[in-house]
Amino acid sequence: MSMKPNQRIAALKTILWIYIILCFMIAGLNYGYAKTAPESIAQRITWFWHFYENWVKTIFILAASLLTIRIIQSSGHSRMRKQNLTGFITAALVVHIFSPWLFNNDELYLFTMPLPWTTTPLQLFYENSSFYASRFPHWGLSGVTTALIFYLVVSAVVLIGTLLFGRRWQCSTICLFNGFASEVFAPAFPLIGNKKKPRRGTVRFFVFLKWFMFSLSVLFSVYWGLLLCGAPVSGNYVLIGRIEVYKYLSAELLMMMIFWIVFIGRGYCYYCPLGTTLSLLSRIAGQKIITDNTKCIQCNQCNLACPMEIDIKAKSLKGEPVVSLRCVGCGHCVDACPTRTLSYSTTFLSKIGKRPIQ
Repeated sequence: MSMKPNQRIAALKTILWIYIILCFMIAGLNYGYAKTAPESIAQRITWFWHFYENWVKTIFILAASLLTIRIIQSSGHSRMRKQNLTGFITAALVVHIFSPWLFNNDELYLFTMPLPWTTTPLQLFYENSSFYASRFPHWGLSGVTTALIFYLVVSAVVLIGTLLFGRRWQCSTICLFNGFASEVFAPAFPLIGNKKKPRRGTVRFFVFLKWFMFSLSVLFSVYWGLLLCGAPVSGNYVLIGRIEVYKYLSAELLMMMIFWIVFIGRGYCYYCPLGTTLSLLSRIAGQKIITDNTKCIQCNQCNLACPMEIDIKAKSLKGEPVVSLRCVGCGHCVDACPTRTLSYSTTFLSKIGKRPIQ
């Protein structure tokens, strides 16, 4: 018997709860207990963490995407959101299944987020770093080289794709850190309580946090870059590496999941350092939401659908394009518009004569 929409949402929430609980448990073991555990147990914990990150995560993405597609189909137009889900399924299969098998390296997912989000690739260049010391004995020179080439290819794909298709390319199509969850679990947020729009004060705080996290990430990148260039940089690079791990576990992984539970799926996207970088590139790409395809009827569905608290209706009333650094190009507003007033476009899409995504 076919599931009703509320049953599908309940199932989606259950899957998300399982995903979060498993992540907390296994990450805690991997980043905590494994450091002091006997070597044989530590190896098993690490193996299981990578198995979870690759296979279990991909299974969750597939199952949640299928449920979400059924849910959004029942609510009307869903073209852009279906494209998002298709992109994340493809990215998960490539990054978490095909690439680890092809290159015999189950940690390649560590190299899928370009600078300045993480300096892991820079640390792998630096022979004295603890990351290099822990990987080189297992990977060897060929494994290290393969991982770095993989990172460079991913970075090029993200950069070129953003310049052509805007921030949507990474944040709403292939991001396997927070972007995927924001889309494949979208109907399930928040897990506790009712869905609420962020207050203005909250948005202002996120603006401050965005530039703080961006500046911090750039400083880390510059630090490791100077070390690689042989500059006389002072400081304990082992400690710097640990601080970055703590930053990831607390301000990023932990907070990201807390947002899913009590806030919205895109909570972390407000201050993601890579997202901030790509938002600046999206200006070069000419990313915008076109608002004058028909006539705005002031139904406010676009503002209700936007997970980034952008006042789309105000622009639609004037027929002006929406150009915002917060826009992740998810297309929720485009799909929600009952009169097809809205569409997504970039300079590249308009030049090749491609019809704006409606």
